[in-house]
Amino acid sequence: MRAIAHELIALLERLAALGPLPRVKRLLLPPPGADGTHAGEFCAVELDDGSLGLSFVLLGDTLAQLRGGAGERLAAMPALELARCYAESEGVQRTLGFAAVNALTRHLFDRAGYAPPAAQGSTGDLALQPGDHVGMVGLFPPLVKQVLATGARLTVVELREDLVGAHEGWHVTLDPAELRGCNKVLSTSTVLLNDTLDALLGHCRGAERIALIGPGASCLPDPLFERGVTLLGGSWIADAEGFKNALLAGTSWSGCARKTAIARDAWPGAAALLARAASVQR
Repeated sequence: MRAIAHELIALLERLAALGPLPRVKRLLLPPPGADGTHAGEFCAVELDDGSLGLSFVLLGDTLAQLRGGAGERLAAMPALELARCYAESEGVQRTLGFAAVNALTRHLFDRAGYAPPAAQGSTGDLALQPGDHVGMVGLFPPLVKQVLATGARLTVVELREDLVGAHEGWHVTLDPAELRGCNKVLSTSTVLLNDTLDALLGHCRGAERIALIGPGASCLPDPLFERGVTLLGGSWIADAEGFKNALLAGTSWSGCARKTAIARDAWPGAAALLARAASVQR
């Protein structure tokens, strides 16, 4: 079930073989005043080289546990040790592990001199057009109108039963098997945390494009691309100080980051970035 997580850790182990990796500096959490807003949905792990990695905190009681002290004593922990929790632990520790995976990915990108391309739109660069049948995993209300405006049909797969229902041009279902009729799929990156990704991709074998998007979609994309994902859309923090101040204050940090879109056919590959990082190390 967690083959992707283990493959991501294996890639980071190759990075560690090049020399010492940074340690965790601290965990940043949104304040209670941000609850119910987009600014309250993510935590960040900061490494001692300044690298930042995000992770979604609204699964189960993760945020409550973090505020209760579950994230204490992270300072000075080897970042790779924390990252391994993504593959080996559950709940809050897995959430923190994924944030560390993303932070170490940013560390690699910076060492290799790689910056992901900017996203060209909010729909995962799916190039939507009339006749498309779009599968949306996780309801993105602001994107529904955008999808329908292209003339495409829309099927939304949700975990929340209260959202199920039919609407003009689109409907919400609990059945992921309905994705089998979709030629393009747009998924929340939360599937990287809630153990639904493998099953999701199993229903998308007929899709010509599959995009995973969200601030947490900032890991190395290789294991995802190998399984049929065609685009990974995350967030690139351009103003680290502004981002940290905004997250801790519970205000919008969108102005401190840009949306990215790494396409499978344009990705240089983790091996190439590791080689560049090794060259810099020498």
